[in-house]
Amino acid sequence: MTSCRKITSSEHQGNPRPRNRSWVACLVLGTAMLTLVPGVRGADSPLEGVRRVVFLGDSITYSGQYLEYVESVLRARDPSLACEFLNLGLPSETVSGLTEPGHAGGQFPRPDLHERLERILDQTKPSFVVVCYGMNDGIYSPFDDARFKKFQEGIHFVRGRAEAKGAKVLHLTPPVFDPLPILAKTLPAGLEEYRQPFQGYNEVLDRYSEWLLGQRAQGWDVVDIRSPLSQYLVKQRINDPKFVFAGDGVHMNSTGHWILARALLTHWNVPADALTAPTGEQAMAGLPHGPELLKLVQQRQRMRKDSWLTATGHTRPGMKQGIPLPQAERQAAEIEAKIAALIAPKQ
Repeated sequence: MTSCRKITSSEHQGNPRPRNRSWVACLVLGTAMLTLVPGVRGADSPLEGVRRVVFLGDSITYSGQYLEYVESVLRARDPSLACEFLNLGLPSETVSGLTEPGHAGGQFPRPDLHERLERILDQTKPSFVVVCYGMNDGIYSPFDDARFKKFQEGIHFVRGRAEAKGAKVLHLTPPVFDPLPILAKTLPAGLEEYRQPFQGYNEVLDRYSEWLLGQRAQGWDVVDIRSPLSQYLVKQRINDPKFVFAGDGVHMNSTGHWILARALLTHWNVPADALTAPTGEQAMAGLPHGPELLKLVQQRQRMRKDSWLTATGHTRPGMKQGIPLPQAERQAAEIEAKIAALIAPKQ
């Protein structure tokens, strides 16, 4: 596992264009995790020494807004953060290896993380893996012990393979399924198959989440993103019974992604009182160079993810190919140089 050194202010003021990708990785990775909490530095940071964090998940992770907020907040709070955040989420994917009848109108089965995990780990060589599955793994059907066991086995699989490669693993509980905006398209219990979502599917995800949280007793690192999402939804509907942050019941808007990001940032020692803004954009507006930094992080994240997905390979049709990975990494290095220059401490 590689850790990066601190970047000095004199180095920040030097040539803003890095000479190669490894220099950029150290610049990005070696600097920001040490001041997440005022007065807490070095080994007290959960990301101390982490070179690259790889995010695995389905379409919620692929959309990437929560990841962009997390990276932007961490780097704005500590210009010395040098940890790279790489998005390898894949829409429709499961960790259970299951798919439902007629998925995607019968065009293709759900992709299975088992098929690509080894390639991802070998090519990205992460120090830390964040795993967010569950939404697709119950196949939008009533609870079933066999499906639940497949989810558990899949989580153990990804955890075991990542740890075998020397990476730490952090699990996120499944997000919220909200039947309200698609109520007319949901199905009741007791059917033989579900080509549309089961109306009570959110309770199925409760079971999946409870199991994951229970693994904390075994020493697992697990963040509960489900509770803050659920609590926010309940609170908003007191005044607006029709409030939603996922118009299709699944894919959250930027508000939902910010709530998810706050849960992860709090877990990574960012004080809760620093995360009270109602949106990620407003939170960044209150940080030094925040809006400009967020735009650069978004540009870098959104450009790289398709290139990395293509380079590591997957079975899902219809995905963007992205630009060739070497070209993407050169562009990423150029954007990183702009980020470093933007947030470098001024003398």
